Amino acid sequence: MIIGILKEAKEETRVSVTPDIIDALKKIGASVVVEKGAGEQSFYHDENYKKAGATLVSRQDVISKSNIIVSIHLADPATLAKIKSGTIYLGMFQPAMNAPTIQKLAAKKVEVLSLDAIARITRAQSMDVLSSQATVAGYKAVLLAAAHLARFFPMLTTAAGTITPASVLIIGAGVAGLQAIASARRLGAVVDVFDTRPEVKEQVQSLGAKFVEVEGASHSAAAGGYAVEQTDEYKKRQQEAIDKFAQKADVIITTALIPGRKAPVLITKKIVDNMKSGSVVVDLASPMGGNCEYTKHGQNVITAKGITVIGHKNLAGSIPNDSSKMFGKNVLNFLKLLIKDKKINLDLNDEILSSTTITYGGEIRHKLTQDALGSKSGAAKPKKSVSKK
Repeated sequence: MIIGILKEAKEETRVSVTPDIIDALKKIGASVVVEKGAGEQSFYHDENYKKAGATLVSRQDVISKSNIIVSIHLADPATLAKIKSGTIYLGMFQPAMNAPTIQKLAAKKVEVLSLDAIARITRAQSMDVLSSQATVAGYKAVLLAAAHLARFFPMLTTAAGTITPASVLIIGAGVAGLQAIASARRLGAVVDVFDTRPEVKEQVQSLGAKFVEVEGASHSAAAGGYAVEQTDEYKKRQQEAIDKFAQKADVIITTALIPGRKAPVLITKKIVDNMKSGSVVVDLASPMGGNCEYTKHGQNVITAKGITVIGHKNLAGSIPNDSSKMFGKNVLNFLKLLIKDKKINLDLNDEILSSTTITYGGEIRHKLTQDALGSKSGAAKPKKSVSKK
């Protein structure tokens, strides 16, 4: 069995598998081939992979020789067209947002497994790429905000007088939000937090932040821990509360996402315009359309009032060495589940494997991707294990 690692597109600095896990992959029965230069932008050089026991090959060889191909993002169309039927293609593919491409891969009978669709259960935490990469993004969002803010973050007592601490408003207390809270508190800021899930209140408070409650939120339990769409009445109350806290905030960091949908707009232009001059908004939902009405993905927008709105393309990729290491550990833990007795065992009775298997046997079995394609019938969901050498 051969696992192949593709080099990402030029704009992506991360790599899906790092040299430190090659030995562990070999122990579960895999030979590893890596596209030349795959880890260069993450500071994992070809020589590091060779020393770890991987074989450096061309892109074509990765495609033609591998039983399992791994990349962070979907590869370019020319590469995808060359992947053989029966190959398992593993990564973080946002299948609902890339439904036409997923459909083409299904037609080729490529088995697409997307780790960003993984079930949010305790057993899957060590494989959760969304959480690991959100940790990086939440940390870096605070550093970006501090770099662009016209004030200090901590309270300072100096001979020239006392500087009051910065006020930070964080929208969403998922993994990214919690990391942003911790990082902002370390820098000495006062932090207020909004989230639709009351169950995160204790976590927010344990990090030294204030949890702002808005009554009437739809319960998120049925969504497996993900955020859910809220009622118009709740959204109105939420907007009023956010506007009130935004007016005193020096920094707003937004992290609100709903799987398979455009990010909800929570920070309107009016809210930004009412903020203090020189304030900063960092929109972590930028890749999915943004939580802020001013956000332009991949750009910094400076309003007439001098407020900076940051829509960074890839915050996790801005710390490529450690984010790659974390992603690689997620991949390793998932492959330990997928590979049993040195063979691929795609057991669709397993909740983790079932949730991540987007295409199977030529069919799309992921509901959000089906919905994106307008499919109402649903695909077959076989209840058997598939073993491959």
